[in-house]
Amino acid sequence: MTVLAGLRHADGGSAEIDGTAAAQIAPAVLARQRAYLPQAVHDTFSMSVQDAVRVGRHPHLSGWGWTGREDDRIVHEVIRAMDIEALAARDVLTLSGGERQRASLAAALAQQAPLLLLDEPVSHLDLRHQILVLEQLAALARAGRHAIVVILHDLTLARRYATHALLMAEDGTTLHGTAAQVLTPEHCSRALRTAIVSVTDGAHTALIPDGAPPPTPDTRHD
Repeated sequence: MTVLAGLRHADGGSAEIDGTAAAQIAPAVLARQRAYLPQAVHDTFSMSVQDAVRVGRHPHLSGWGWTGREDDRIVHEVIRAMDIEALAARDVLTLSGGERQRASLAAALAQQAPLLLLDEPVSHLDLRHQILVLEQLAALARAGRHAIVVILHDLTLARRYATHALLMAEDGTTLHGTAAQVLTPEHCSRALRTAIVSVTDGAHTALIPDGAPPPTPDTRHD
């Protein structure tokens, strides 16, 4: 993900944004083209949640760097979308992991870059907020406002919300295509080296570990 974000050079091949290698794009320009959310954000000093989200508007500011009415509107909008209105005045250093994750995602959304790169954005969230975040991202994608690349380890959520999937196995092999074609029990079992089965209620399909005990060796002797 850091290669896609232009933060380091690829070991092989290249990652390009609009035909230009991401690592060669000037930081100020790159910040308006893509927003990147790492797995974890480590705060080094105190600030309010609202100010932390307002940081996402920095690539669009000029002059003295003061935000205007449109910037404030966008900040308030993403704070509401991420369900952190009640936390806006809180110090980020006092937040739980899930609360900080939603504040970080709000800042990435406030950046309003056409490409969103999100590394495990729901990893610290309870189920309600996982669904809230993924519904918001799906709505943005459907509106055509953003191309969104998300790393997810929950196979069921990935199959439900992704249009396309890249399944990466430990041995380096990959499989890509539509989510329905890639995220099957057979493919996931092979990639994760864990037996995966699907459970369907008619409308949705869940991919879960088989849970069956491993076969016991046959100790009979003829």
